Formats: sequence, C-alpha cells, structure tokens
Amino acid sequence: MTTLTTHVLVAETSAEENFASIDVPLWAWVALVGAITVMLVVDLLLVHRTAHVISIKEATIESAIWVSIGLAFGIVVLLWHGGQAGGEYYAGFLIEKSLSIDNVFVWAVIFSFFAVPREYQFRVLFWGIFGALVLRGIFIFAGVSLIERFEWVLYVFGAFLLYTAVKIARHDESDRIDYERNIAMRVVRRLVPTTDDYDGQKLFTRASGKRLATPLFTVLVLIEATDVVFAVDSVPAILAVSREPFIVFAANAFAILGLRSLYFLLGGMQGKFRYLNVGLGVILAFVGVKMLLIGEPFEVHLPTYISLVVIAFVIAVAVITSLRADRLDRERAGR
Repeated sequence: MTTLTTHVLVAETSAEENFASIDVPLWAWVALVGAITVMLVVDLLLVHRTAHVISIKEATIESAIWVSIGLAFGIVVLLWHGGQAGGEYYAGFLIEKSLSIDNVFVWAVIFSFFAVPREYQFRVLFWGIFGALVLRGIFIFAGVSLIERFEWVLYVFGAFLLYTAVKIARHDESDRIDYERNIAMRVVRRLVPTTDDYDGQKLFTRASGKRLATPLFTVLVLIEATDVVFAVDSVPAILAVSREPFIVFAANAFAILGLRSLYFLLGGMQGKFRYLNVGLGVILAFVGVKMLLIGEPFEVHLPTYISLVVIAFVIAVAVITSLRADRLDRERAGR
C-alpha cells in the first residue's frame, strides 16, 4: 500500500514538474494588477476621453502598442523565472490572442445588429474588457484549483476542448443570430427599465424623471454574456500549457487588453478570414489532446516550444490561406 501511494505521489509530482512553478510574491500581483488598472484608466481618460470614430490608422498604432506591451511582459517573465515560464507565457498569450479574434468578430455582429454608432462603441468595449478581466481571473483560479484537487478534471477539460474544436471548425459565419431572443437580453429588459434612445455614450439616462438604461447598457450585458462563453473555451485551453496562476492571468490580461483596438482594426473583415474558424478548431483540438495526454495513464508532456510552434504555424496558415482565397475571389470577380 505504501509503495503504491509513493508511486502515485511521484507520478503526480513529475507531471507538475513539467510546468513552471514559481513563487510569486504579493507585491508582484499588486504590481501586475496596478499596471493593468493604470493602463485602462489612461486609455479611457486620456487617449479616448472624447467619443470619436476610431480610424484604421489609429487602431493599427494602438494594436501594435498593446501587442508590444504583451510581448515585452513575456521578456520580463523570461528574465525573472527562466525559459520554461517565459515559454508558457508566450504559448498562453498566442492561444488567447488567436481565440480572441473570433470574439472580436462576434462583437462586430452585435454592434451591427443593434446599430450602435461607431463613436460610442469604444466606451462599451472598455467596460466589456474590464468585466472580462474579472471573469477570467475567477475562471483561472477556479480551474487551477480544480485540477490540483481532482486530476480527472483534466479529462473533462480535454474532452470539452475537442468538442468545442469541432463546433468552431464547423461554424458558418453566414448564420444569422437573433440577439433580441437571447436569454441575457430578455432578462435585462425584464428587470431593468430601458429606453430605445441613445444619450451619447452613457449607459444610463433620465427620462420623465426615471432612470433608464440606454441601448449601450443592454449591448454591454450581451458582450459580457458572450465573454463568459469564450472564457469557458479559452481558460481550459491555456491551462493545457501552464498551471501557474500568475502566468495564466498575465497572458490572458495582456491578450485581452488589446482587443478594443483589434476590433476597430478587424471588425469589418469577417469575410476575409474564412478559414480562421478551422485554424482555431485545430488549435483547440491540439491543446485538448495535449491536456488528455498529461494525465494517467499516458503522462506525456509535450515541450512548451512545440506548443508555441504548432499554434503559431496554424494561425499563420489559416490567415495566409484565407487572404489568398479572398484575393482569388476578387480576381475572378474582376474578370
């Protein structure tokens, strides 16, 4: 009995040693959350203080800045805790960034469905990003805690990722969704008095002495509801490449922070990335299989650099193939 128990403990310890395990002091967490908060406040109160339509040029510059910040933090992790931790951060960052592109296109559909003026969309996305960061933090700590206590959860997460991979790969972008019939929308409109009129970029307004929610508030609730769905997909995916909460949360946060500018850059380009869903499906299937192989009886742990190469290669192939197909379609149409 003692020998069997020792064997199990050694096997579990060995599996855990394949992931980076770092001692993160409280001040590091405070510094990370503080830096994220400062960047959000500066972005809202200084860069985007007044409502305006964000141009492609502005979105491109801001996207480059946010991506650079995310990549630079990876260098900090690399120098601070070594190659394993840095590799896990970059793998997680790539996974979250690639899955977030699908999220961006969903936002575009929601804004179009409710005819939200472009100059007001940034404010809604700001609060959407803020809510997403809180939700991801909760999901991450819950997921890590579950895996540490119940190893069989690995198989549940892995199987769910494989199911999601098939669902995303087979998704048809031409399918129309009636958001008026969405459960979250119906609950909000039943519980919160709303108006159909916009009042600038305010979420609430006053009419006839009553405090009413504007259409921006109902859109914000729907965006938060869709992010819960995306978090359910993305958090198990990133837990396949790292189990360190600090690394997982940082990768999530820095990938999410740039979503607003990425939306204004890619929001009108859904049709140009026709094979993106297939690529995302392949990535989710890869991390799902990776998670299934980690547990017993396989205990196979792929090196982090392999995950990085596979994810980057799949994204590149999906984007290049999509752009080439779009170009061929335009050439045929021009004949």
